[in-house]
Amino acid sequence: MKLFRLLIVTLFLVNCGSDDGPGYQEPFDPNDDDPVVEILTNDELMDLTQESTFKYFWDFAETNSGAARERYHPNDPGNSQNVVTTGGSGFGLMAILVGIERGYITPTEGFNRLNQIITFFENADRFHGAWPHWIDGATGNVIPFSTEDDGGDLVETAFLVQGLICVKEYFEGGTAEEDTLAAKADALWKGVEWDWYTQGENALYWHWSPNNGFSINLELVGHNETLIAFILGAASPEYTISADAYHQGYAKNGDITSSASQYSIPLILDHAGSGTGPLFWAHYSFLALNPTNLSDQYANYWNVNVNHTNINYQYCVNNPNNYVDYGEDCWGLTASYSRNSDGSTGYSAHDPENDLGVISPTAAISSIPYTPEKSLAAMQYFYSKNEILLGPAGFYDAFSPHYNDWVTERYLAIDQGPEIIMIENHRTGLFWNLFMQNEDVQNGLDALGFSY
Repeated sequence: MKLFRLLIVTLFLVNCGSDDGPGYQEPFDPNDDDPVVEILTNDELMDLTQESTFKYFWDFAETNSGAARERYHPNDPGNSQNVVTTGGSGFGLMAILVGIERGYITPTEGFNRLNQIITFFENADRFHGAWPHWIDGATGNVIPFSTEDDGGDLVETAFLVQGLICVKEYFEGGTAEEDTLAAKADALWKGVEWDWYTQGENALYWHWSPNNGFSINLELVGHNETLIAFILGAASPEYTISADAYHQGYAKNGDITSSASQYSIPLILDHAGSGTGPLFWAHYSFLALNPTNLSDQYANYWNVNVNHTNINYQYCVNNPNNYVDYGEDCWGLTASYSRNSDGSTGYSAHDPENDLGVISPTAAISSIPYTPEKSLAAMQYFYSKNEILLGPAGFYDAFSPHYNDWVTERYLAIDQGPEIIMIENHRTGLFWNLFMQNEDVQNGLDALGFSY
């Protein structure tokens, strides 16, 4: 499938030289049924995507806390309006730094909002230092994510900590007020009791609550989105986990490696026993953790993520289910809102082993550091459908050309955040540079045997 490129909408001829010169534009034809979309350069498209996505974390944030709402439904703005997401708020901290850097907001506006968010998390419920998955933005109290999940969520906490460390590094050494904010962010993440979540074993566990203890008993094991939790646990000065927790837990005593391949592309690591897995596994742990030169005894993580992305891409190009429009410009499978069989909106972790004909724009967009040309081609395709796909806070969460351009006009913080962050890492390396210069992070990586 070739990228569908179209001319800018106009009602007039623009007098910019000869009829066939660079300024010529076709006159508007009211009988032309094709949608008409302005052609943007790749830089303009990245600008538009970042600036529009930024609005999720600025214009549509939870009011009292300033933090990221779990979801935003433009047609139902009251939906979950007080539900703050811990991990998505970590993404939001980084998005606000992009807003400052790119001039969407003033430095003072950004500082004040970041201070508001960090103050909220200082006072919100914590469980041995870990925040819950969901928090009531009005009160700071835990909102249960499920029946037994009413306490600390270590992985969501790790996603928040990535943002806190970036804020610390961004403001440290500035004005007295900025130094104070940096110190608050630093103290917050250093209060997470990573070692509590080992249960005294060489492992990490996802959940604990005072009501249910470790009853969920979900161990963090195998290659997925949880790598960052082990690195931060090893980096913690006061609540350090042992290297054995990583090697015996996450790396499964070396069984994490894989000799499998798809489309002649090696997986390198066993993706938690589930084939290739959704693409957010190549995003969430690496929003601040720089995979470019990241290696340990098991893998080169840049190669892992590039291969993961290319397998996902190649699957969509091959399109074994013959879904409409899947191909070189329309690709990207990850967890997102989804289309139920009756046409209603649900949720699913899309990947090549669970392909429902639903494309999630965040999958290709957030993969831009790994596959820049392929990701930009996908972004151009998404933009060619901007009348249905581009809403008030960026591209909508999911759509399906196969089902008559079905679109869910909804957003999720954990899908919008990686887009603005990973585009920035592709363009400037901002968060990779901030996070990797942190001495505690470096200590954690050293302790686990990483080179970087």
